[in-house]
Amino acid sequence: MTDPSEDTAGSDHPDAFRTVAGPGEAAFEIRGSEFVGYVGPANTVAEAEAFVEQIRDRHADATHNVPAYRAPAVETGGSGPSDGSAAMLREYQSDDGEPSGSAGDPALNVLVQQELRNVVAVVTRYYGGTNLGVGGLARAYSRAVKDAIDDAGVVETVPHERFAVTVEYDDSGNVRDLIESADVEFDADYDADVSFEIRAPIEQAAALRDRIRSATSGRARIDY
Repeated sequence: MTDPSEDTAGSDHPDAFRTVAGPGEAAFEIRGSEFVGYVGPANTVAEAEAFVEQIRDRHADATHNVPAYRAPAVETGGSGPSDGSAAMLREYQSDDGEPSGSAGDPALNVLVQQELRNVVAVVTRYYGGTNLGVGGLARAYSRAVKDAIDDAGVVETVPHERFAVTVEYDDSGNVRDLIESADVEFDADYDADVSFEIRAPIEQAAALRDRIRSATSGRARIDY
């Protein structure tokens, strides 16, 4: 499987966008309150919401878990599910019990100001007994997201498409060679048959599927 951090495109690509290179985390304390910021890639709203729930479960005892994300609201582009720029971008945030405008908006604003998309952030707060005020909270939540982004790193990438290929063992070697030569991300599952979960740039995906069909004389099952 290729390294997602290497999956970048030049800024001259018309559909290129900025996102985090991977998960990031940062923690600090202000006047007794502990803040822990998390960010991660999210190619769909469902992935973003799953990330938020994961952090909430991890910090179920926290005073607040403040989410913010910018993720494609629908899966479009090409013939199958996509994390492409053609999808409608949904922006979401919640103060999760903090004073209105003190937490969710500052967290989301960092993602907007840094022009990041397909990204989710959650800031966990353990209250330390001293009120920070709306301004102090806004600065803390912004800092937590910024620091987590710094930890994750930022990359520029292009819209991708996901699809699955299932073949019998006799065809699996040729198909794997084709996928590896295309230099795209994939996972392989060797069971009764062999299944490949593939994530490829939209502009390459259709041609790759055609090559797989040709190499297997149409025996490959391709699902979106």
